[in-house]
Amino acid sequence: MSLSLHPIIQVSVLKRAEKRGRRFLNPVPTTVGGFSTVFKVLPQYLKNKAVVEPARQLGPFHTDARVYATPPASGLRVTWFGHAASLIEIDGLRVLVDPVWEQRASPVSFMGPKRFFPPTIALEELPKIDVVLISHDHYDHLGAQTVGRLAGLEATAGARWVTSLGVGRRLRRFGAPAGQITELDWTERVWIPKDGVGGLTVTAWPSRHFSGRGLFDRYTTLWSSFVIEGPEHRVFFGADSGWWEGFGEIAGQHGGFDLTMLEIGAFHPLWSGIHLGPDNAARAFEAMSCADGERGSRGGRGGLLMPIHWGLFNLALHGWKEPVERIVKLADEKGFGLWLPEPGEPTEVVAGVERRSDWWERGA
Repeated sequence: MSLSLHPIIQVSVLKRAEKRGRRFLNPVPTTVGGFSTVFKVLPQYLKNKAVVEPARQLGPFHTDARVYATPPASGLRVTWFGHAASLIEIDGLRVLVDPVWEQRASPVSFMGPKRFFPPTIALEELPKIDVVLISHDHYDHLGAQTVGRLAGLEATAGARWVTSLGVGRRLRRFGAPAGQITELDWTERVWIPKDGVGGLTVTAWPSRHFSGRGLFDRYTTLWSSFVIEGPEHRVFFGADSGWWEGFGEIAGQHGGFDLTMLEIGAFHPLWSGIHLGPDNAARAFEAMSCADGERGSRGGRGGLLMPIHWGLFNLALHGWKEPVERIVKLADEKGFGLWLPEPGEPTEVVAGVERRSDWWERGA
């Protein structure tokens, strides 16, 4: 008897964004809660006994701007300002990611989630910025006043503003220079040169989330994760996303990452399709660490996991320290490396070397 063998054809889940009418679609079917979810969550908020905010003032945390005068010896240094906002110094360029210096992640200044600690550095003290990267238009990732102030600084005069499709019009309205904005669809990339020598590539990849800044504009702009890739280092910025099968394939496209930035906070089972939480962040990181690209993973180590999207705003029902405590436990159990610096501290990323502060314990 002859046996007919048919090759297994793997279909990539990574593709450009699709739309239904004027609304973008997620890479996999995803339900984002509407008014029905509000009615389910409201009783839980009223009964919630978790410590959702620090018992006492955190910090003060301070970023010493003089550090930026000396390039990182490792070629990769990151300053985490809280939540998703970070300054990534990679192979000679600086990328400012999802900057929010506002007091509240809210459409109004008098109510909404308030910062647990003040900004660690004034915007005016930032060093020269080569790229301002905005993942999507939610208030905790895109600060309108922050954009306006940044756009007027000498430090960003020559910066390239990189964002997802449709977000450019918001940036222009907030003051960003129209001629310096690049909008990317999923799978698209932009090259940022560096003084004629070197440079980096920013590639937009799908994430499982949504967008909008009001009641009637959901999905009308795109949301993305990004890979920031220089000659020597690669960083994955996951922004906001629920779990989906694309994480491993993204890592395979690039051969793994030195630093993988994944959200762990603002999680609840009712919105698990659009936020990872610590358990799914660990799952995603393991999937990305195991993926083999043409160049192989980062020395077989899978790099380091940097938890983001926690520790600055009260955006969910869980205790404010719960996400980081859980991810530390998971890292110990599963044996992967964590990168957890103190807010505002410019910290070099060295292959295989963990960074574990315990700054949140001081806000118990």
